[in-house]
This record gives sequence, structure tokens and C-alpha cells, in this order.
Amino acid sequence: MLTRPNLTDDPGGDTIQVLRTAGELRKLGVTVDVNPPEPDYARYDLLHFFNIIDPEDILGHLNRSDKPFVVSTIYVDYREYDRYHRRDLIGLANRFFSYNAVEYLKTAGKWMLKGERLSSYEFLWRGHRRSIRRILERAACLLPNSASEYRRLARDFALEKEHAVIPNAVDAARFFPEAGQRRNSVLCVSRIEGRKSHLNLIRAMNGTGIPLKLVGNPARNQQGYYRACRQAAGPEVHFEGFVPNDRLHEYYLQARVHVLPSWFETTGLTSLEAAASGCNIVVGDRGDVREYFGEDAWYCDPGDPESIRKAILEAWHSPVNPHLADRIRREYNWEIAARMTFAAYKNVLLCDQKK
Repeated sequence: MLTRPNLTDDPGGDTIQVLRTAGELRKLGVTVDVNPPEPDYARYDLLHFFNIIDPEDILGHLNRSDKPFVVSTIYVDYREYDRYHRRDLIGLANRFFSYNAVEYLKTAGKWMLKGERLSSYEFLWRGHRRSIRRILERAACLLPNSASEYRRLARDFALEKEHAVIPNAVDAARFFPEAGQRRNSVLCVSRIEGRKSHLNLIRAMNGTGIPLKLVGNPARNQQGYYRACRQAAGPEVHFEGFVPNDRLHEYYLQARVHVLPSWFETTGLTSLEAAASGCNIVVGDRGDVREYFGEDAWYCDPGDPESIRKAILEAWHSPVNPHLADRIRREYNWEIAARMTFAAYKNVLLCDQKK
């Protein structure tokens, strides 16, 4: 499994996805290494990449290996936020240049200005979009988190590809409802950054009298946004900082509502965990979340504090839906995700043997 180098140093939802999938695959008898520093490709039957939006990392491996590979695409689309709502240099660049041009400049800039090593100089002449398309064309199978993610990818790159939907998941043994638990807060578990719309969430909750707990550290490059959040926060808002995954369940159990008003989510892993723990769920109305939650969540416009506030108050005053917790734990758990992943591996290797 090969993914971004800072997978554990800067943890996110993909960190949990990679590590939990690897753990469950090992239980099925698969030998899995995650981000080996200098991989001996000959030792492996298959390579599994993550995060298609970072193609430079993947190209470097492909130029050194002819092994078949699959890609967990995690194909997010932050263009609306970056172009119209982001207030830093990246936002300014997105208002003048295309999304792919800005992503190219960001990667090239890390090499030219910060001296960071590129995995493949091919990225420099191929460009961001063409690099992604090159990977998609060569992949044996794509593993999106939802059918809607695959449709967006196929539309944006004008290609149809062998794929298997592998839903994101929760640890069903760790995240579960608890009868009689006193639920007296609204919770948001997420890294604090503009894409998650924390500032509008804070504005929405100010004056409600309902405690809002924000669990997560600020993104390293968004300290100004974090300061704006602290300045806007009323007495209801509590910044809890980073909480390890093995302690999150106690926060979920104390919350009546979990809210993640993001500009885009392929899933929203913490929304799944909160739902499995018995919370009512509020999510942004963009991305792929409807495929997971359907009518069992409240949806809001991440750019509108009043929309966020309305959705939260409706969820707050509604009975907790026990069927949602049961469904999430039954249908979206890591054991099932690993078995589906293993089936995709076997299909790829079988096809490769027939060539």
C-alpha cells in the first residue's frame, strides 16, 4: 500500500482507511506493507495506491515497477470552495487559473521553492491532469468509495474503467450506541480548515445555548483561519484539540448531533463513526454523502450559517434514529470493506495471469 508520505504525521480520514484496511486484510492472510521506505517491488504481487489527486507520488512508483496495481481514488472535488470561498494565496490562484494548473503549480512549487524531492520528474512535463489520466489508464482496477465518486471521475476524465466500489467503514466493535447515555452537545470531529466550514459552523451555533465541541487540530497551513474561528467563537464553543481515534467514542456518546458541514466529502469518516455511535447526523449537501446516509441525515449548505443552524436544530430536536446506527455498523464495517478489497485483488491477479 503506497500513499502520501505524511500519512501518520498528518492524520486524516485516509489514514484510518489505509491502516484499518491493511489490518483486516492481514487477518485474511494477505501480507501487506504500508509505505515501505524503499520498496522491493519484486516481493509483491500487487500495488495498491491511494489518493489519485496526488499523482506525482504514484508516478514515481509506476516508473520503477511493472506490477499490476489498483487505486483507491478518494477523488475529492474542492474547486467550488477553493475558487469562490478560500481567502488565501491558493484561493486567489484558483480565481485566475484552472484547478489543474493550480495543483501543478503547488507541486512544482514545493520542488522549486522548498527543495522537496519529486518522486517523478515526468509530472513536470506531463502536468497534473495528464498525470492522473496516465495512472487511470494503466490501473488494473479503481476502488472508489461510492458509485457517485466513480461517475464523477469517469466524467471528468472521459473514460470508463474496471472498478469496484469499496465503501468507507467504521470499527463496529468500537463505535456503538449505549443505552441511557446523556447526550448534551453538538460535536464536530475534523481537522480545522476552511474546507470543513468550521467558521460558518461556529457562527451558526453562537447564541443557541447548545454546547459545540470541536475535536481536531488546525491544518498546518491555515493558522489564520483557525484564529478567525477562535475569535468568532461564543461561550458555547469548546476547542478540544486532537483526540486519538481510540478515545473518540466517548465524545460521540456525549453528543446528540454530529455535524460536518464540509464543502465536499467522499464519505466523511467521522460522520459514519458518529452515526454508528447513535448520533443524529448533519452533513454538507455536496459530495457523495447521500449515497451513504440517504434520508437518515440532515443536509445543509456549507456556505450559509443559517442553513447549518436550521439543520442542526432540526436534528437536535428529533429523536435519535437507532436504525441508522444498526445499518452503518452492519453494512459499513472494515471487515466487509477488506473482503471486498481482497475480492478485487484476486480478480486483478487472475486477469493478469491470463494475459
